[in-house]
Amino acid sequence: MRKAATTALALGLLIGLSPSVGSASAAPAPEFTPAPIQWGPCDSETLQKAGAECGTVSVPMDYADPAGEQIKLAVSRVKATVPADQYQGVMLVNPGGPGGSGLNLSVLGSAVPKNAGAAYDWIGFDPRGVGSSEPALSCDPNYFGYNRPHYVPDAELEKTWLDRAEGYAKACGNAGKLLDHLKTTDSVEDMESIRKALGQEQINYYGFSYGTYLGQVYGTLHPERMRRLVMDGVVNVNDVWYQANLNQDVAFDRNIKIFFDWVARNDATYHLGTTADAVEKQYYDQLAKLDAQPAGDVIGSAEWTDLFLQAGYSTSVWPERAQAFSAWVNNGDWAPAKALYDDTNAPGDDNGYAVYTGVQCTDVQWPTDWEQWRTDNWATHEKAPFETWGNAWYNAPCLTWPAKAGKPVEVDGSKVEGALLISEELDAATPFPGALEARKRFPNASLISLPGGTTHSGSLSGNACEDDKIADYLLTGALPPRQDGDGPDTTCEPLPQPTPDQVGTQATHGQPAVLQEALQSNHR
Repeated sequence: MRKAATTALALGLLIGLSPSVGSASAAPAPEFTPAPIQWGPCDSETLQKAGAECGTVSVPMDYADPAGEQIKLAVSRVKATVPADQYQGVMLVNPGGPGGSGLNLSVLGSAVPKNAGAAYDWIGFDPRGVGSSEPALSCDPNYFGYNRPHYVPDAELEKTWLDRAEGYAKACGNAGKLLDHLKTTDSVEDMESIRKALGQEQINYYGFSYGTYLGQVYGTLHPERMRRLVMDGVVNVNDVWYQANLNQDVAFDRNIKIFFDWVARNDATYHLGTTADAVEKQYYDQLAKLDAQPAGDVIGSAEWTDLFLQAGYSTSVWPERAQAFSAWVNNGDWAPAKALYDDTNAPGDDNGYAVYTGVQCTDVQWPTDWEQWRTDNWATHEKAPFETWGNAWYNAPCLTWPAKAGKPVEVDGSKVEGALLISEELDAATPFPGALEARKRFPNASLISLPGGTTHSGSLSGNACEDDKIADYLLTGALPPRQDGDGPDTTCEPLPQPTPDQVGTQATHGQPAVLQEALQSNHR
């Protein structure tokens, strides 16, 4: 939490909508109406292979000044392939972050079972400031360079990290007006502009991770424009964003222990210890060793922490992390560890992180007194040492962020006609209470939980129980029956943990590689 048809043809499809697509009452005349999208070829090979079209939507930098300075949102479209009388509208997709690029996610419809995705135009987009949208935010491209300071601070390291974080915030201050207009509410209005540019009365929406917060806020501010809503890895709106990160620290510490247990059970392959405790000790021994002497002057203790953090997000990356762990411990080979670090933290590109901080630091006012940060993070570190201080420094630019913070929207989904919520119950990035809270606030929603599952935002990964329910909802609007009480409405077994021979498979569990890449980037 932490990446075509002509307009006339699009309008032709709109005329052929089934009655349920445009059933909501029309909103008042908008203050800003974007120009229709001029579709053309895409630069991305992934999108080209999918037959996608690409374009841009010009929107106000500041929606309070719709006639003022404009920015451009990059959008893509993979069109529906069903007859016009079966068409179900547009499906916007967001991978989360904030700061994740969603432009390639228009390919996601092909991953929905039962050919349910074929009835929608799938719309990928890069949110403002991200990727191919203009301008794209960057503050210090090498902020995540190699051999950074150790995360757990003594007095000297605390000052080092505070100086680094303040320096990054100051560098972002050079971004100009954009920095004042990166809030979730700005992106929600961008979604409205995309809807208008597509000539649609309503949107369907599929959000992952932070994208579920976008969905909850959009459903609050524009409920009449929301048709079908899928949210996977649900943000707890009570905790944005300071407390949410502290909650993550405890959950990631739990999940890394589950990973260590899996490594121990596969000791015949990895030779890192036959118990979870032994593997955990080996991990922290190497952390101390790399703090004293970084491998190749590249992979120090901070990089070591970061590359294993991904194991807390998804079981599908366990084999390659364990292999890199083993290669370093048993053979002194640090190249696999560097390759994994570069996959999600490549030096020279801070765009995702810049937007992440831009959104999180201005959605809500973070504590401005470092003593509160110090007290809260040391208290959390005592019970969850794996990630707490790494996460603290990741968010520390918010302490001195050079743009005014706003106030979060009070989420109320009571006017949204239906929503499908999905959460693995041991998700660390968006802990399970967030899904339960969304279920309360969206009384017409239904929640699928996966007890014991540790993967974050893992839908459309080949889990038939889960994915078939998504397909049924997209096909007919049918949700699992709402149950009494405050718990989930139905459950599915999570996918089984991987086997060591699955190393190197980017989509081990069937999750589209483009989605997995987006979800593993720009999160903390």
